[in-house]
Amino acid sequence: MHITYTLTDESPALATYSFLPIVQAFLSRANIAVKTSDISLSGRIIAHFGDYLTNEQKCEDALKDLGELVKKADANLIKTPNISASIPQLKAAIKELQDKGYMLPNYPDEPKNDEEIQIKEKYQKILGSAVNPVLRQGNSDRRCTKAVKEYAKNNPYRVIPFDKKSKTKVSYMKEGDFFSNEKAVLIEKDCTANIEFVSDSGKSEILKEGLKLEKNEILDATFMDVEKLKAFYEKEIEFCKKEDLLFSLHLKATMMKVSDPIIFGYALEVFFKELFAEFKDEFGRLGINANNGLSELLNKIENSKKKEEILKKYKEILDTRAEISMVNSDKGITNLHVPSDVIVDASMPAMLKNGAKLWDKNGKEKDTNALIPDQTYATIYEAVIEDLHENGTLNPRILGTVSNVGLMARKAQEYGSHDKTFVAKEEGIFKIVAEGKTLLEHRVKKGDIYRANQAKFDAIINWIDLGIERANLTGSEAIFWLDEKRESNKIMASLVKERLKEKGQDIKILAPKEACLKSLELIRAGKDAISITGNVLRDYLTDLFPILELGTSAKMLSVVPMLNGGAMFETGAGGSAPKQVEQLIEENHLRWDSLGEFLALQASLEFYANKCSNNKARVLAACLDEAIGEWLENNKAPSRKVNEDDNRTSHFYLAMYLAHHLSRQANDIELQTFFKDIALELSSNEEKIRQEFIDAQGVKVDLGGYYKFDDKKAKSIMCPSKTFNAIIAKIEQKR
Repeated sequence: MHITYTLTDESPALATYSFLPIVQAFLSRANIAVKTSDISLSGRIIAHFGDYLTNEQKCEDALKDLGELVKKADANLIKTPNISASIPQLKAAIKELQDKGYMLPNYPDEPKNDEEIQIKEKYQKILGSAVNPVLRQGNSDRRCTKAVKEYAKNNPYRVIPFDKKSKTKVSYMKEGDFFSNEKAVLIEKDCTANIEFVSDSGKSEILKEGLKLEKNEILDATFMDVEKLKAFYEKEIEFCKKEDLLFSLHLKATMMKVSDPIIFGYALEVFFKELFAEFKDEFGRLGINANNGLSELLNKIENSKKKEEILKKYKEILDTRAEISMVNSDKGITNLHVPSDVIVDASMPAMLKNGAKLWDKNGKEKDTNALIPDQTYATIYEAVIEDLHENGTLNPRILGTVSNVGLMARKAQEYGSHDKTFVAKEEGIFKIVAEGKTLLEHRVKKGDIYRANQAKFDAIINWIDLGIERANLTGSEAIFWLDEKRESNKIMASLVKERLKEKGQDIKILAPKEACLKSLELIRAGKDAISITGNVLRDYLTDLFPILELGTSAKMLSVVPMLNGGAMFETGAGGSAPKQVEQLIEENHLRWDSLGEFLALQASLEFYANKCSNNKARVLAACLDEAIGEWLENNKAPSRKVNEDDNRTSHFYLAMYLAHHLSRQANDIELQTFFKDIALELSSNEEKIRQEFIDAQGVKVDLGGYYKFDDKKAKSIMCPSKTFNAIIAKIEQKR
């Protein structure tokens, strides 16, 4: 058995250059091999397009290999955050690789032949949350450790007070959205189905063939009425203008890689409707796709003879319509510039902890109208605003914690919907048909967005049992977040009730808004709660509550116990990673906090020790737990400011504390003896090593790329202390 450590993107990947050599060195003393697997965006692109590349450029499909590994009982995987690519990000990565000599094809927005259709299909497999559904072959157990929570209470993040006069609100569609149109069915027996579209003109097309359905799984389908979506945008833009609120859109174009970019594009088209109407032909000639955001539009008009006319109209609209919230006021980047800039689970909690305000074009904080078109999950953020109005600013010094047990095994629910999401080419009916029987059907109009989702029975039962187990282990109040007005949730709730009865358990089932309000009531009283949720809510809540409680979601322990006995340990969110890379390039200071990696490694070592009956692994796990506690107590997290301790320094301090705890423990004399000298050498060189890290800062650096770093350059940048490097080299036991 070995531990697999993923190589990913942006600041988590940079941190790995510094942290992984430390991990490999320490774990070698317990004869634990740590292997790497490159599932970065660039790595996935290269793996999929080997036919276009030289032999030297080709690489294994690491994600495919990991997909097989996680099905095994001895899987032990540490996964750092990766880019869930939007189309603009994918295009940027392709361009960078092409510039490095990789003869990759361009991404064809509108394929013109069979070859381009195949190219687009390959790239579609890389977009969005391509990684997570493959690796997450189990349900999610995500929580805050005791040491992290106590540290957060004693050292709370700076709270922006909430003004009860705030006009900030969450707006969502009341009809015509995915929530309103959902239908669902419990499958009676194993069968194979097709998703078909029958147009009113009489044409029939199979869109998805051979959909495998299992007995007692939940199949649901729904659609977004785009005419009602556009009317919703129009109404809310006018409301923002009237009430002097910022217009802000919150979607997840990275996860919902088919549906949400389209929903984003309609917002752009409605907001700038006069621009798109007046320059329709020119935009068509330039190949402008609203789904890719304002940034691409503004870039493409640089090649237009009508550039000045377009910019004049653009500025006129900005001056007369509602004010758009800004992602970066200094650079003029609006909420509508790039779809991947407005990821709802990061943007909404950040707004809520910021006094429920976002930023205008002058960089000033202002109340906002937060648009989340589909009401399915919008209500949880509405609940937080209602709670703030009722009870005032949240105080992280006294808050309890909300952990999460999330359904996600076997591509459960929306994470697995990309291959079952379609846009209606004309009026007609979407059908899911199995053995001649229509299971679900929806009448749609041209342009409507349809999607179907599945949740397997064994994954659901495992999720329910995991929720029960966590409730019994902790004694915390647990709540199943299920809205019985939603067809799939109604069926799910019946399975939950049946399982709870079998197990003799009594756990509440509440709709998301009510569950959120109840959870806020509990944590305000200093109590803990467990949210037991479906997949997308799992994704959203594991950012919402940690950000409200801790100021960040990167400090959570995330364990995925696999259905087949292995485990994956995830290391927090990477939402702020792009800005951190920017700072590193400008100042050679990386503020990425690797606490998530520390927690994942500790849990991974415990799992390894239990699986392999390895006492040295058990000792390492126990000492690492103590080292993390000391690291927190001594506040060794990275500073945001240049020429102060950063990510690299934080790794040094963890290593020093771990060496000291290993030298003091008495459960393994060999480790104790070895690490006595190492601990002494690290502590006696502490100031010298720290100064070497500080001295490296304050200058611009060249990583040799953004999506694909130059390994030699990145390692040199991330390991600048020769003294520390020499000590780590002494630790590693050559196998």
